[in-house]
Amino acid sequence: MSDVRRRRGGGRAARQAMRVSGHIEQQPFLTRRLKPVEVMCDEGLEIIEHNADTILEKVGIEIVDYPKAVEVFRGAGAEVDGTRVRFPPGLCRELVSGVAPEVFTQHARNPDHSVVIGDPHTVFAPAYGSPFVYDTALGRRYATIEDFRNFAKLAYMTPSIHHNGGTLCEPVDLPVNKRHFDMVYSHIKYSDKPFMGSVTHPDRAQDTVDMCRILFGADYLEENTVLLSLANANSPLSWDFNMLGSEIGRAHV
Repeated sequence: MSDVRRRRGGGRAARQAMRVSGHIEQQPFLTRRLKPVEVMCDEGLEIIEHNADTILEKVGIEIVDYPKAVEVFRGAGAEVDGTRVRFPPGLCRELVSGVAPEVFTQHARNPDHSVVIGDPHTVFAPAYGSPFVYDTALGRRYATIEDFRNFAKLAYMTPSIHHNGGTLCEPVDLPVNKRHFDMVYSHIKYSDKPFMGSVTHPDRAQDTVDMCRILFGADYLEENTVLLSLANANSPLSWDFNMLGSEIGRAHV
C-alpha cells in the first residue's frame, strides 16, 4: 500500500476512531423543574369529571363485534344492555386506581436510552401515523417501508428524540396484514431506543410481543415494560374488536 493511500484512508482503526468520536451523548428524557401551568382550577376539573361520569352512566359506550369485552366489563361491575355498556359513577376511577402506575420506565434495548414515563418527565418522540411523506425530489407522496426505515434511523440519530415512536409513516407498499413485521423490525434493527408496537389487530399485537420476547428474552418481559402502544376509539363512545382485542391480549402477556 502506498504512503498516499495510507494517508487518505487511515485504515480500519482510523475509521473506528472516527465513529467513536462522532458518538452523540443524549439524555433519555427531560426532567421538568418548573411546576406545570394550571389552565383550570380545581372546581373546573371537578365539573369535567362529573360530566364524564354522567355520560358514562347515562349514555355509555358501544362495544362493536366483541362479546368477550362486554363480559369483561360486566364482570368489573358495569351495566350491560346488549352491546351497550354503562358505568356507575366512580367505577372507572375505581378500576384504574392502584392499577395504572403514575410513573413507570419503558426499557430500551440499550439501557442508557430507557425512558421514564410520567410527571415530571418529558419524553420526545416522532410524529405518528402519517400516510404521506414529502421530499425535494418527488414532493408529497404515499410513504413506503424505505421511508419508514429512514425515519427510524433519523430518530435514533437525533439527540433531542428520546423515543423512536411507533408508526413513523404508513408504508403503503406492503400488505396491511404483514407490514407490522417490517415496521417493528425496523425499530429493532435501526435503533436501540424504546419504541411502540402494533395494535391494529390482536394478532399483530401478539406478533409485536413475540418479537420483543426474542429481543429482550421471555423472562425479562414478565417483569419489565418494553412496549407502548396507541389504542384509538372509533368514536369517543365506540370501541371495536381490533383495539379491545389487542388490549386484552397484551394485558395477559
